[in-house]
Amino acid sequence: MENFRKVRTSEEESPLPFPDLPPDVVEMKVKEGSKIRNLMNFAMAQMELKGSRQIVFSGCGRAVTKTITCVEIMKRKLGGLHQVTKVRYKTLLEVWENQDLRPGHPVQNLTVHKNVPSICILLSRDPLDPNQMGYQPPEPWHGLGTQLSEAAGEDTSGSSKGLKRRLPPPCEEMLTKKLQVQLPDNPRGSETTGHQLNHHQ
Repeated sequence: MENFRKVRTSEEESPLPFPDLPPDVVEMKVKEGSKIRNLMNFAMAQMELKGSRQIVFSGCGRAVTKTITCVEIMKRKLGGLHQVTKVRYKTLLEVWENQDLRPGHPVQNLTVHKNVPSICILLSRDPLDPNQMGYQPPEPWHGLGTQLSEAAGEDTSGSSKGLKRRLPPPCEEMLTKKLQVQLPDNPRGSETTGHQLNHHQ
């Protein structure tokens, strides 16, 4: 393949995997080189300004991650959206052109069929069938923030209580033994050490 250069890539056309979609539903086809800002500006205009009730995001291959990112942004901006996710494989047709041209030989093209993972995500303002595969209900608006604040409060109270706890007895015993080993021949030092320990206790 070192003498070939990819000149064209086309995606196999296939119907959307969602039944009962309106004929004018907006499909956002996300490509590897698509800019998320441009995609979101158009998608938000369709949902907010034109009042669309449903929108579909689709992408395949390296564009799958970008497709999911767009969906998550829209869910956070609008809220209350029902979601159905379908994962499948699509066929990409790549046309490669031979660069090693010899006099008297026609240009040779090579067509490669590649199966790549594909994702289609339907977002809907209207309720969808919760029993269908890939359904996700709308996320609560403040659920995550409340849980985080509560968790932070528990951690804070737990840490403050931890600061008030005294050392467990084994640590004090080890400390006493260590001081006795350091000062075995000085009775005055031993008395002073014991006095200091009693003062701290």
